[in-house]
Amino acid sequence: MTTENQHPSYANTPKPPYYAVIFTSIRTEDEQGYAQMAEKMLALAQQQPGFLGVESARASIGITVSYWADLASIQNWKAHSEHQLAQKSGRAQWYSQYKKPALPKWSVIMRFNLESTHGMID
Repeated sequence: MTTENQHPSYANTPKPPYYAVIFTSIRTEDEQGYAQMAEKMLALAQQQPGFLGVESARASIGITVSYWADLASIQNWKAHSEHQLAQKSGRAQWYSQYKKPALPKWSVIMRFNLESTHGMID
């Protein structure tokens, strides 16, 4: 994930196995507090056990891929109280189509394994 003053970069993930969580969203025009919350969530995620990195891009649809060592780490992050508050704020203020099942969502969890460079959907 990058801020306005940083150049985009790929997450520095280890050799597989690890998991990737793909989050997609469509934003509203409301920018108030979004950048600050995104930075806060990135800093908080980086402190979580099992967090490996993140990549993010946005045009009309945003996509964020976060990388995790195991499923337990993903579940702990999803259940983290501050992360849940940020999700609630996102649905209320920053994401326009949150009621549709596809947006926003933890849409795919992929497991990368040693035998293949292709992800396996769990």
